[in-house]
Amino acid sequence: MRIVVYPHHLGMGGSQLNAIELAAAVRDLDHEVTVFGQPGELCGLIDSLGLPFVESPRLRERPTPSVMSALCRLARDRVVDLVHGYEWPPILEAAYGPGLRLGTATHATVMSMSVAPFLPRHVPLVVGTEQIRRAALADRGPAGAPVDLIEPPVDTHANAPGAPTPDAVDGFRATAGLRPRDLHVVVVGRLADELKLEGLLTAIDVVGRLARQLPTPMRLVIVGDGPARARVEERAAAAGAGLETPPVVLTGALLDPRPAYETADIMLGMGGSALRALAFAKPLVVQGEAGFWETLTPDSTQRFLEHGWYGLGDGAATGAARLESALRPLLADADARARLGRYGRELVEARFSLTRAARTQVGLYQRALRDPRPRDLLALARGAGGVARYQAARRYRRMRGTAAVDDFNSRAAMRIRASVPAGSPPGTSP
Repeated sequence: MRIVVYPHHLGMGGSQLNAIELAAAVRDLDHEVTVFGQPGELCGLIDSLGLPFVESPRLRERPTPSVMSALCRLARDRVVDLVHGYEWPPILEAAYGPGLRLGTATHATVMSMSVAPFLPRHVPLVVGTEQIRRAALADRGPAGAPVDLIEPPVDTHANAPGAPTPDAVDGFRATAGLRPRDLHVVVVGRLADELKLEGLLTAIDVVGRLARQLPTPMRLVIVGDGPARARVEERAAAAGAGLETPPVVLTGALLDPRPAYETADIMLGMGGSALRALAFAKPLVVQGEAGFWETLTPDSTQRFLEHGWYGLGDGAATGAARLESALRPLLADADARARLGRYGRELVEARFSLTRAARTQVGLYQRALRDPRPRDLLALARGAGGVARYQAARRYRRMRGTAAVDDFNSRAAMRIRASVPAGSPPGTSP
């Protein structure tokens, strides 16, 4: 098969990392895979994996007509069998571009916390949790295209204890000013207002307090960058006021964050970052919003397999107490850290390996080509209307200063998704 994979952007982030790594794994199963998109930080990863890259036109308000035309040219020139878009803008640009104009098969993946309601229902869809799959099936109804589950995959060879070279780990420690005697609580992720900021600020406060109370030297290492960096730096400075050694270290973004995972004694994280932490055999405290923090143990595993590596608590005010109660026993017990790290590594190897995900994805591509769905012109027209209404609403919210950066990763979207009960059959609604 000849496949074009189109991530929603090529800055650092879980969805696009999954798209690129899965594209390379599909290529390794003897298929031709090209990555399409705007140049960004992850172009280095694309190049290192040996994937062909085609640059898209400049993005404007999404979906962008010039991008659709460029996708059509690429599909014609390379005789592409299928275009795979990740997240709603590339999905629409693939569906209204080569899907509508050329009849090229299209496929969709959404790794956000909810699925945009205006996505074309004749395009097969992959999501990252069983709960989202049920919600999407309920929304699409029995006439919609299949919705399948591929949990965020992890390259368990590249992400493993000992995978980063000792020189890379030593270089990271030296650059970040980390000391061998400290215990390191590490979080890797984008410094963004949606999903991340509440938990980051809570972690800074908690570690700053514990650094003053506990005899064991410890530090919080934050790896990442983004629009909330100034607020994170301000809170980190306050947490370290009066201390000789700052308890919080910000390293900025790393194209290869594996030395940070290797350095960690305890990981905090959500989504793909949480799974990479497990691949490095690190004990994990899963971060969410509204005060949610929970340690991965055999008893809590099913909750995360069902709902994803995230959660909603009962209020931001409870977050500090929850995180502190998770961290204290792990900081005090090296055996518990090792035991939970081994358990996490076994879980990732059994359920989240990249090779397993690639084989599943190839099977879904083959099904889409074998059993093509007719283009649903009425659904496409309705979808275009839905996008127009969504964009108008966002412009209005921006004028009022109330727009979220990503509506489909917002807390409100999570609550709507969670309202679909377990076992809801396709075509039902909550």
